[in-house]
Amino acid sequence: MSNESNRPATIYISAASDLMAEREALARMIAELPVTLAWRIMQTPIGEEPLDLETLAAADLYLLVMGGDIRAPVGLEWHTAQRSHRPGRAFLKRGIARTPAGQVFVGQQNRPWQPFHDAADLSRQVRRLLVEHLLEHALRYQLTPAEFEQLTHLQEKADVAEPSGSGGEAGRSAVILSRERFTPSGGVIVDDD
Repeated sequence: MSNESNRPATIYISAASDLMAEREALARMIAELPVTLAWRIMQTPIGEEPLDLETLAAADLYLLVMGGDIRAPVGLEWHTAQRSHRPGRAFLKRGIARTPAGQVFVGQQNRPWQPFHDAADLSRQVRRLLVEHLLEHALRYQLTPAEFEQLTHLQEKADVAEPSGSGGEAGRSAVILSRERFTPSGGVIVDDD
């Protein structure tokens, strides 16, 4: 396999800490997609975590999720993604009050906002986007025929089921490796058996 096929599929999610439920739902949904890809899910840092603009500039897909306020460093991430021409979408939570700064940010962006109501609604919309992205780039990701078929089935479903599981630390950046595609250079894979 080439180095490109061994590279994890990188998704960068810009969302402030007031959207932890949405951040966690997106990370869980990505991990549950029926593919054996290695995923690198990067999210807006919380607290003292470092900002990784280099990963953002090279991400396969960029998602901006806007709640009630624009908080640092989400604005910087958005501008970096635009300058880097990262493919992606901007999602806007409906039914909440926005701060004056949040209202200005939403009004100044030149991309259309995709409305969502809650974490489950956002997950369904992003799942559709990711499935389309994976199918469009099936050769690059070296999807197996079974994976392609499962993703096509998900794409055709009118009502995609909500992600399973509940909270945890899914609202933070993570790397998810697949045993089927990732051969560790050191260490041992531990089974649950």
